[in-house]
Amino acid sequence: MTTTQGIRTVLHPVTDLAVAKAVYTALLGVSPQTDSPYYVGFEAEGQHIGLVPDNGKQQLANPVSYWHVTDIEAKVAEMIAAGATVRQAANEVGGGRLVATLADSDGNVLGLIQDR
Repeated sequence: MTTTQGIRTVLHPVTDLAVAKAVYTALLGVSPQTDSPYYVGFEAEGQHIGLVPDNGKQQLANPVSYWHVTDIEAKVAEMIAAGATVRQAANEVGGGRLVATLADSDGNVLGLIQDR
């Protein structure tokens, strides 16, 4: 069994990226580290908070917490064996980062991230 490195990333779907960016800047007290029309990301106190416009490829309906792992394929296999279902298979999103989402038996979305 592989272990996780904890939840360090949370992505939030937003309908108005400019307004959300202002709200999260006020909340976190820091400016975005990544600021683009398709993604705004903040680093605050060891957490990465991302804002994803509702037309983003992640197709988020609710915030998703991402568990950081050292071996995403092994963790996906363990979770499937335990009863989870794959929503989005592991894929590279840039910079060597792999991301996957699964759902537990109640439909709760669980994100996984592996940095290479």
